[in-house]
Amino acid sequence: MTATTALATADVGALLQLVPVQRAGLGLLLAAIGLPVIGVVIVGLDIMPVRFAMMHVALFGIAVGLITGLDPMLCALVVCALSGAGVAPLARTPDGLSGAMGLLMSLAIAAALLLLAVSGVNASGAFALLWGSILSVGTGDLVVLGVLAVAVPGLFWWRRRDIGLLLYDRELAQCSGVPVRALTAVLLVLVAVSVAGAIKLTGALLVDALTLLPALAARRLGSSLKSITLWAIGIGVAVNLTGFLLALWLDWPPGPVLVLTAGTVVLAVHLISASLERRTRSWRAPASASLPSSH
Repeated sequence: MTATTALATADVGALLQLVPVQRAGLGLLLAAIGLPVIGVVIVGLDIMPVRFAMMHVALFGIAVGLITGLDPMLCALVVCALSGAGVAPLARTPDGLSGAMGLLMSLAIAAALLLLAVSGVNASGAFALLWGSILSVGTGDLVVLGVLAVAVPGLFWWRRRDIGLLLYDRELAQCSGVPVRALTAVLLVLVAVSVAGAIKLTGALLVDALTLLPALAARRLGSSLKSITLWAIGIGVAVNLTGFLLALWLDWPPGPVLVLTAGTVVLAVHLISASLERRTRSWRAPASASLPSSH
């Protein structure tokens, strides 16, 4: 170990003794349990536009909090939850939801900018959350992430059959007696709240590192909803802790490091899976060619 490496390791150890760093690490650990499961929902329901819309809705909620003097993150959570519930009836078709999300995204950002301009409130605090503020994670943020870490996997375990059918085929789920509308509404509210809850950790622009990217890797590794969910949580924990420690060691911003770490894992899983599939096909082809033809 070189002197530079030893010094950097010692610095990381010293940083880990600080309460804000410990809270940030705990927040990332809690986020790694609940938010990748939300990514499984986003991928399964093919509702990619939702996360973009909720980022803008969260900004509107933050603006409301700054103007009223209430907790900006609490306002963001409430507004996102209401928006998720409000658009649930439009989720019957992907096109309907996509259009609603586009409209919601435009209206939310316009309303946020107008409120900040008219009120004269300094907008730097609101827009700072676009890039995250992981070391400012407080007790309230940890409570929200802790509730999500329990509620999201708990819901998946409790209603795993219904959720599995819904993610596989909406019409099949409807015919099988699954309460599709109610379950979709609950999942959309959880997606909205999760996006808002993750903003302080990575920022609105990089929230995919905690939600979508672990789920994309898990889809390549799992063969059932249960295995995909477990893979997503495992990858989320590994990526979050590795990325956070790496950011501390290099003294780099945690958000981009987390995204790059998660993206590297997704790319590696994709390449390895594709290579194994090619090898499987190459082994099967000679075997099938050597079989005697039937007449």
